[in-house]
Amino acid sequence: MSKPSTAAEREPWAWLPEWARPLEHERRGLGSLRLAETTILILLGIFLAVATVNDVVQQTHVNHRLKADLLTWRTVTGHDYVNLATERDVKTYSTRDTVCGNVSPGAPGERAQVCLLLDGAVVSGTRSVSGGYYLSPYKADLRSNRYRCFGLAAQAELCALSSPPVGSPPSPSLPLGRP
Repeated sequence: MSKPSTAAEREPWAWLPEWARPLEHERRGLGSLRLAETTILILLGIFLAVATVNDVVQQTHVNHRLKADLLTWRTVTGHDYVNLATERDVKTYSTRDTVCGNVSPGAPGERAQVCLLLDGAVVSGTRSVSGGYYLSPYKADLRSNRYRCFGLAAQAELCALSSPPVGSPPSPSLPLGRP
């Protein structure tokens, strides 16, 4: 057998500075420092585990709420459309969501849309309708493109158009509360 030719092959940690090399035995008086480091690392690990669990639970609740939003829109409007636009309230971190969908069959946004403001807890798979508005075709969901507000949307003056645009379908206001 041949002997290793360099010192690096004999000592695998030789390339590290002296202070960074693993110790073969603890130096006198340094046990408390390692105890403090270990405690800090354990606490950091617990903190990260709790934060991860919290994020997973929060995302699960959001997904449950969005699924209820889609079912509520379909129940209230009587349309079984799949392509609905949902928007969460991320500015005030509330549970108020907006769900928009066409009032007649067509591609998303191609027809006039009815948007419902939903809030409250999920009960029996649906949420409470607190208001809503209609949105012009081919328009972004901005105040200047909204008309026929009802419920909370009318109180908050979310609509800028006083009358519906030409060619808009007749649209009675939808019921408020639980479907």
